[in-house]
Amino acid sequence: MKKEKKLDSCKENIFETENEEVDAYIVESNHSGKRLDLYLSEKYNDVSRSYVQKLIKDDRVLVNSKKEKPSYKLSIGDELLVMIPEEKELELLPQKINLNIIYEDEGLLIVNKEQGMVVHPAPGNPDKTLVNALLYHCGESLSTLNGKIRPGIVHRIDKNTSGLLVVAKNNFVHEHLAKQFAIHSITREYEMLTVGNVDWDKMTVNKPLGRNPKNRLKRAVVIDGKRAVTHFKVIEDLNGFTYMKASLETGRTHQIRVHSSYIKHPIVGDDLYGYKIKKFSNLQGQMLHARKLGFIHPLTEKYVEFTSELPEDFLKTLNKMRSL
Repeated sequence: MKKEKKLDSCKENIFETENEEVDAYIVESNHSGKRLDLYLSEKYNDVSRSYVQKLIKDDRVLVNSKKEKPSYKLSIGDELLVMIPEEKELELLPQKINLNIIYEDEGLLIVNKEQGMVVHPAPGNPDKTLVNALLYHCGESLSTLNGKIRPGIVHRIDKNTSGLLVVAKNNFVHEHLAKQFAIHSITREYEMLTVGNVDWDKMTVNKPLGRNPKNRLKRAVVIDGKRAVTHFKVIEDLNGFTYMKASLETGRTHQIRVHSSYIKHPIVGDDLYGYKIKKFSNLQGQMLHARKLGFIHPLTEKYVEFTSELPEDFLKTLNKMRSL
C-alpha cells in the first residue's frame, strides 16, 4: 500500500466525522484503465465486489478527492482514499447450503470446499459461508476454540482456492489437530497451474513471509517474516505453463501464492500475486486446489489421509493448456 504525505494530510478534512482508519493508494501503470470497483476488489480480496460497490456508493471512496462511480476507469497517478467501516458484531445463522463432505465421524468431518466459498463470516461476507453451512449440518456439535465466528474451523484456505479442510466437532479434537498444525506434521498437498515453464523437476523455496509493507492485505517475502517453506514438484510441462504440486512444510497465509510469485511463476488466475492472462481471463480465481490432507486422527490415534478430485474449472483450464 502506497501512502503519501499529501494524502495523509487531507484525511481529517475529507472524513472528519469518522474514526476509522483510511487507506490510501496511488494507481500504478499496470492498473491504468481498470474499473474502480475491480481494482478495490483485488486490494480487499476478502470481501465481495458488491461490498466494494456499496462502499463507493456510500461515499466511502474518493478518487482525487472526488466521488466517482464504480465503473470509473482509473488513470496512472490517481489518488484513492478508502474508508472501511468499523466492524460490527456478526450474527451467525445456520443456512442450508450444499457441502461436499467426503468423510465424517463423531469427532470431525472433511469438507471439499468449492472455489468462491468464504470459510467464515467477515465484513462484506456476513453469510453463505462454510461456517453457516456447518451450523446447519452440525448444529451445536462444533468446537469453540476459535471463537464464535469460527466454530469448528481449525485451518482455512482462501476464498478462491478450492479443496480439503478438516472441521472439528469438539474442543478435544480441535486441540489435537491444532497441535499437529503447529508442529507442521500435517500432510498438505496442493495442485496448481502456473505461468511459464521451469528448468527443474523439484524446488524448495525457504523464504520468510510477512505482511506486505505496501499493501496490508497482501503477504510478501520479508527479512523479518515468519519461516515459510514450500516444496514444488512438476507434474506436467505444458506450452507456456506448468502443472505442478506444492507441499507445505509450514502453513502461512497465502504461502503457496506468494512463493509461486517470488520464483516468477505465479498461479494462473491469481490477480493479486500474478496478472491476468487473456486466454484465461474468465477465471473466477486462482487455479490452486488443496488435493491431499493427512493427519493423526485424535480419536483413533491412527494416520488418515484424504484426497479430492480436481474441480471442473481446473480440469477445463488444464485441458485447454494441453491443446495450445
